[in-house]
Amino acid sequence: MHAHRPAVFATLLGLTRAGSALGDFWVQNDFCARVKGASDDRPVTYEDPATKKKTTHGTADGRKACLHHCLTYTATQAIVAGAGARALGIRVHPAAAAAALAISFGTHYAADRRVPGKGLLERIATKTGKGGFYKLADFGINGAFHLDGAWHHGWETVAALVATTKATSR
Repeated sequence: MHAHRPAVFATLLGLTRAGSALGDFWVQNDFCARVKGASDDRPVTYEDPATKKKTTHGTADGRKACLHHCLTYTATQAIVAGAGARALGIRVHPAAAAAALAISFGTHYAADRRVPGKGLLERIATKTGKGGFYKLADFGINGAFHLDGAWHHGWETVAALVATTKATSR
């Protein structure tokens, strides 16, 4: 399989990218999307779209919402990558798959726990001179969204590389 590792890498990267987009935009629920950055210092008020009931959420709820999102996100990636690899005759080593999914889960949680002024991506953006872009929300551009996507794409590339370890053909 070593000669085919670049093809397996490209395949797994494409599959995990697809699973990521599905997990982030279709599977993630509205509550998690809105509350995952909540903190006691910066609480989030959530209005249920069906009942119109408003609830306020702090750190504990923000962490739970982010955890729930990252679990469903990673599960979606696992399903898409697993089904795609199987359909294409790629056998991914279980330990490599688990390591890749752990990388995806951990880095996704770190990025998506966007507590205003304290979130990892905002701190990195500020320290690297991208703080203005991170805060940009004008001209049809949302800087935080784009930096978030770039972060995820980079780590998904690392995860896909890890997932190719000991991969074989069926």
